[in-house]
Amino acid sequence: MDFPKDFVWGTATAAYQIEGAWNADGKGDSIWDVFCRKRGKIKTGETGDVSASHYARYKEDIALMAKLGYPAYRLSVSWPRIFPAGTGAPNQKGLDFYKRLLDELNANGIEPWVTLYHWDLPQALQEKGGWHNRQTAQAFSDYAGTFAEEMADRASRYITLNEPMVHTIIGHMLGQHAPGLYKIFSGYRVAHNLLLGHGLAVQALRAAAPKALVGITHHLTTVDNIRHDSYPAYARKADAFLNRLWLDTIYKGTLPAEIEKQYMFQNRKNMKNGDFDIVKTPIDFLGINNYTRNIVRHRLLPHFNFVPILPNQPDILRTAMGWEEYPEGLYRLLSRIRDEYGNPPVYITENGVAYLENIEEGKIRDRNRINFLHNYLSATLRAIREGADVRGYFVWSFMDNFEWAEGTKMTFGLVHVDYRDGTLKRTPKDSAFWFSELIKRNSL
Repeated sequence: MDFPKDFVWGTATAAYQIEGAWNADGKGDSIWDVFCRKRGKIKTGETGDVSASHYARYKEDIALMAKLGYPAYRLSVSWPRIFPAGTGAPNQKGLDFYKRLLDELNANGIEPWVTLYHWDLPQALQEKGGWHNRQTAQAFSDYAGTFAEEMADRASRYITLNEPMVHTIIGHMLGQHAPGLYKIFSGYRVAHNLLLGHGLAVQALRAAAPKALVGITHHLTTVDNIRHDSYPAYARKADAFLNRLWLDTIYKGTLPAEIEKQYMFQNRKNMKNGDFDIVKTPIDFLGINNYTRNIVRHRLLPHFNFVPILPNQPDILRTAMGWEEYPEGLYRLLSRIRDEYGNPPVYITENGVAYLENIEEGKIRDRNRINFLHNYLSATLRAIREGADVRGYFVWSFMDNFEWAEGTKMTFGLVHVDYRDGTLKRTPKDSAFWFSELIKRNSL
């Protein structure tokens, strides 16, 4: 049950979900700052204004990572902390914070993996159209290049975008995440500008940090039809929208046939010749976030002919989010990437689970989380044995955080954060120590 010799082990977080300090040291508003202030958008009525207060407590958190023996850490940068207005002159205090953060990680022997966009677009850019505006892609590239140049050799692993598919659908088409837009018929325009921004950012990062490894993180999922004995057109279209759009464009420079007509129509005044050449600028690795699978059934909807559903078998294991535990889906996904996309280097940049937990006698006995991680890692190891080039695994997340529209109720962390009494005390769960031992052995 051993993993490859140089396998990368780590944990992950995102800036808005843990940093707090929403207006400290010159930071501008992000779309999440604005979204959370709107009544009814967050189920618990909370905001990320304070969250886990990582901005003030980063040294404490990094010391805990080091004590637990976690070799790598995937963090994200707050774009409006660097460029409060999205563009223009950078905010030196924001840059200085990330320099201190990266220095602290490196001093503790923890390799930083830097995600440049984890959904917190500067509100100033949103007011100019956000990701509906092609100029946002160039602004993102400028920000990425500036950050990498300023950080010098502090970081050598960069991820351009986190989950552009989720950001497109949940944020811009269904309105459940920031910026809270319900624009069903312009989703492919957002998708194109995100992909273009990725390609331009890869080029900017190559220029600013030529020795760095650069990739992108996609939320990918196995798509099954409700009837497992067939895979009709609506299931293929679901797979095209949820998976192949984000992989085919980057690895092949093409669009899936099932959605090409709609994509091109929505971008008829937005695209330029050569865009797909930029999008498919070579990357060094593919990041994958995976938690469950999608089961779809046919439904006549505007623009789409499918809808995802939850399985209803009585023996299904479900998380606090209501998601099915389905490690087989990760195995199938890794095998598919091996077979259909040339077996690129893959890092699982997020995998984890939320359960509702309580501290009992100072301890959190989260055996269910340990079982979940063990099963998904077993599926990963099976894919590696069969030739998939998987090189690392990051648990989501290092600590309990502000879980977007769910607030702080959904606890994905290996480390408990006490949001109830306001102390924000950090307490490692049993899973945190289990993960430490797994890393030491490099084996299940």
